[in-house]
Amino acid sequence: MDLEVRHLRVVCAIAEAGSLTRAAASLGMTQPGLSAQLRRIEAMLGGVLFHRRQEGAVATPFGELVLDRARSVLPGIDGLIADTARAARRMSACDRVRIGSVGAPLLGQLVLAVKSVLPDAQVTTRCQHSPVTLLDELAADRLEAAVLGDHPDQRLPHRDGVMLQPLATEPVFALLPAAHPLAELEEVPLAALLDEDWAVPRPDGDRTREYWSSLCAAAGRHPFSPYEAEGRPLIELVRAGLAVSLCQATFLEVPGTAVRPLTGNPLWYRHMLAWHADGPLAAHSDDILHRVAAGHRDACAAAPAYARWRARHPQATGATAT
Repeated sequence: MDLEVRHLRVVCAIAEAGSLTRAAASLGMTQPGLSAQLRRIEAMLGGVLFHRRQEGAVATPFGELVLDRARSVLPGIDGLIADTARAARRMSACDRVRIGSVGAPLLGQLVLAVKSVLPDAQVTTRCQHSPVTLLDELAADRLEAAVLGDHPDQRLPHRDGVMLQPLATEPVFALLPAAHPLAELEEVPLAALLDEDWAVPRPDGDRTREYWSSLCAAAGRHPFSPYEAEGRPLIELVRAGLAVSLCQATFLEVPGTAVRPLTGNPLWYRHMLAWHADGPLAAHSDDILHRVAAGHRDACAAAPAYARWRARHPQATGATAT
């Protein structure tokens, strides 16, 4: 009989339990069965591994040698098993693609791109406030791809096996009530916005609010932010004339709101796509990026304020993946 990985696990289990009785219970074996297996392992290795004493099983010097080698070998084997199982699950996941997203205009484009390269796949989506949470879900095999974003000096952290691809970097714009006097300007000074009440996203998870505050502090003031809201509630506060806020350049004006560039373009946002390096989308990443980038260009053209800004600043627009 050849020595097998399971034999090394048995030896380590006995050492950790300190007795054959407790080790047998942890391994789901009977004590006589474990004793018989230990004798066979000792015969294979050519020496006694444990002294059987009243107080328990104590490793012999020969047993300590075996334990040292087993403890160095088993983590690598466990890692190999986990990695290959994860890779196999991903490679067989072509019939199911789970996509995550932060608040960005690219989710629909990513879903369309995935459906174009994997037409038989069932695509599901879910949104999170924090891009870091989405990265963790990608690394834990709970997502196959995600739409993410970050800001200058707030780059997303690395996760093993997760590929991050910048798609476009854009200025952040002002979101105003349509009747606000600042909406009559082509570009709005950030300092002028600081005289207004603000609606801001919650501070946990996403660092957008922290980024906004740091840039406002550089202008010498902090915005007064009595309203904490996101998505539709934030828009309704602005429409009601209760607050101003900031938004992505591709945000489409809804009735009662106005989107205007900030003078000097002090704030920026970077769109990112993420996927598994060994997942079902990896082989199609170039095609998916091309399709999503095309969709992003359409979103830029469909946002009047951003289209005008791009026409005035042809050298300042963020690079878009092609």
